[in-house]
Amino acid sequence: MTLAPEIIQQLADQKAAGLPQVWEAPVAVIRELTQGRVAFAGVPEPILSVTNRFIPGPTADLPIRIYRPNQDQNAPAMVFFHGGGWVLNFLDIYDAALHRLANQSGSVIISVNYQKAPEHPFPEPFDDCYAGLLWVKAHAQEIGIDPNRIGVGGDSAGGNLAAAVALKARDENVALTYQLLVYPCLDRDFTTKSYIDAATDYGLTTQAMQWFWDQYLQGSQHDNNPYAAPMRAKSLAGVAPSVVITAQYDPLVSDSENYCAKLTSDGAEFIYKEFPGMIHGFFANVAATPSSHLALDFAAQEIVKLVKR
Repeated sequence: MTLAPEIIQQLADQKAAGLPQVWEAPVAVIRELTQGRVAFAGVPEPILSVTNRFIPGPTADLPIRIYRPNQDQNAPAMVFFHGGGWVLNFLDIYDAALHRLANQSGSVIISVNYQKAPEHPFPEPFDDCYAGLLWVKAHAQEIGIDPNRIGVGGDSAGGNLAAAVALKARDENVALTYQLLVYPCLDRDFTTKSYIDAATDYGLTTQAMQWFWDQYLQGSQHDNNPYAAPMRAKSLAGVAPSVVITAQYDPLVSDSENYCAKLTSDGAEFIYKEFPGMIHGFFANVAATPSSHLALDFAAQEIVKLVKR
């Protein structure tokens, strides 16, 4: 399928805006410009409650946002990590998407605003996210969730963090019900088919991903650490079941395809769905494309199946 018409228009509008690439301006400027992404996020649908608070992290207090869709005090839950190349974005950009995902899945969603690179490179964002999972498990009764039905999820860099957290949870025998990986970046290998075929012209570029990885890892010493690049794990056997969502025109598609091939060879459970005509970022852009609702609802349906086991 060719690019969806609304995506063609979105890309044209972005090009006309003449905004700098991430490597062309100071990080503070790029972060300020991402405020505009809230417009693509759309207006959140009604939900029972949204609560903001701070939790203790390994090196700093971390803002979290708790989305509660119903009165169930033993509800399933997801700990969510947003995307943004480990450098950008904030909780507001994901409000509309997480309102819908919580409502459709019947799950309480706890969104963790981890510290960002380059000021806080690996392993700090990863450590924050894992600490967020452990905090949620330890405070399940207070939050009103079932400690035995908790998953993790994230998109893009957040998908990387979710996959890494799922790996460490397996390694430390911390039970997880599932991992939702939305166009995750899983390896620092820019020679894959999609990094070549979708290098430019589709929003996120291969050069931008190289820059993001540089900010996060700051050298090559962590390239083979599976908590930094989950594709480098010796085995994926025993990880929580994966729900993997990708976009057709995304330089990160091969990361997910290769990861699913490894999940298959290691005997791990997963379901994979690619959304045709879409580009990186569509999942949370509720106002930009109807496919966002389709992807959110697909994720919710799969989550419901997994938490009912």
